Amino acid sequence: MRSYKVSQNRQIRDVVFVDGVRTPFGRAGEKGIYASTRADDLVVKCIRELMRRNPSLPAERIDDVAIAATTQTGDQGMTIGRTAALLAGLPKSVPGFAIDRMCAGAMTAVTTTASGIGFGAYDVVIAGGVEHMGHHPMGAGADPNPRFMSERLVDPAALNMGNTAENLHDRFPAITKARTDAYAVSSQEKFAAASANGQIQPDMVPVATLKSEQGWNVNTVDEPPRPGTTMADLAALRTPFRAHGRVSAGNAAGLNDGATAAILASAEAAEELGLSVKMRLVQYAFAGVSPEVMGIGPVPATEKALKLAGLTIEDIGLFEINEAFAVQVLSFLDHFGIADNDPRVNRYGGAIAVGHPLASSGVRLMNQLARQFQEDPSVRYGITTMCIGLGMGGTVIWENPHYIPNSSLPSQARPGNPAAVAPTNTDGSAA
Repeated sequence: MRSYKVSQNRQIRDVVFVDGVRTPFGRAGEKGIYASTRADDLVVKCIRELMRRNPSLPAERIDDVAIAATTQTGDQGMTIGRTAALLAGLPKSVPGFAIDRMCAGAMTAVTTTASGIGFGAYDVVIAGGVEHMGHHPMGAGADPNPRFMSERLVDPAALNMGNTAENLHDRFPAITKARTDAYAVSSQEKFAAASANGQIQPDMVPVATLKSEQGWNVNTVDEPPRPGTTMADLAALRTPFRAHGRVSAGNAAGLNDGATAAILASAEAAEELGLSVKMRLVQYAFAGVSPEVMGIGPVPATEKALKLAGLTIEDIGLFEINEAFAVQVLSFLDHFGIADNDPRVNRYGGAIAVGHPLASSGVRLMNQLARQFQEDPSVRYGITTMCIGLGMGGTVIWENPHYIPNSSLPSQARPGNPAAVAPTNTDGSAA
């Protein structure tokens, strides 16, 4: 058997985020823009666009392709990282694989391949995710082990994400429906403003789709946003997970279709190949929580990542928090003593407006953070974080390569918001 000698002086290499793209996000269902489009074809669009945008990257230099999907069957099956790489025209020498960590699929594709870069196994990778919830509704075809219920391993609510959000409301009574609705309105407003300012469109790849009645359409904008949403609009919506509940379609992300992909590289490979550097990966962490309150997952994941990085929450100048539910975002903000309207948080709006095609969303957060880094050199560190089904959270800390110490702050600038609320523990008590 061949033996290998591993150097005791091996250095972990710097990992950089080179570029990221996504398709426009669509509404799931037969009336959605991707009703007749395959999930793997959405991934192919993203990979081809990345290669077009980065012509100095030889395709044969890509060391692996990691693509996530929550429901790995049908047009999201067949080891989609490999099949999408072949369909996109990458050399047959480029391998690929599939990943599943539910909502954090693309995030995990990034952190997994980034670890390989840091260790020296890779120089350049493509990582991303896809979810066609119109073709594959969440949980479709799943067969949860009966022990979950018979042995009370988890609360029955853990298998329904809407119920877990209602449980968070129970745990944190200060997070009222009015407060979550106000946050949702703000998300819609911020996303509409970012779109009007051209801050969203640069990361999107147009997708042509066939509508039998209308012929071919070229989709260049997201389908889910509802600009102009008001508090009155949201107050009129029903609460499907609980009678007289607090979670509605208006203060939660919808059921959506879409794909994302990103190029990651070692800092050395990026310099060699003349690739851009939009962010540097600092640290990441995943953590588990009780499945019936899965929305609190970003709190311990962020605490863990900060500790590993030797940073504190005060060091973070920008937050991209996935908005699966408004209550989940607000529980995170309350824990860390951050105000609901803090300008560091989701400057471009979030999933409540743009949608959450499960396994794809992690790279959308990264795209948005990277663009904000470019706009704001006063910020050194930012995070992308999200809750994950079955009781988990994931957080990635990034460093801004455009950071200028002591630079003047932009007009909507960050730090120290005196209106921030008092920190809380995850059980709702004062910290």
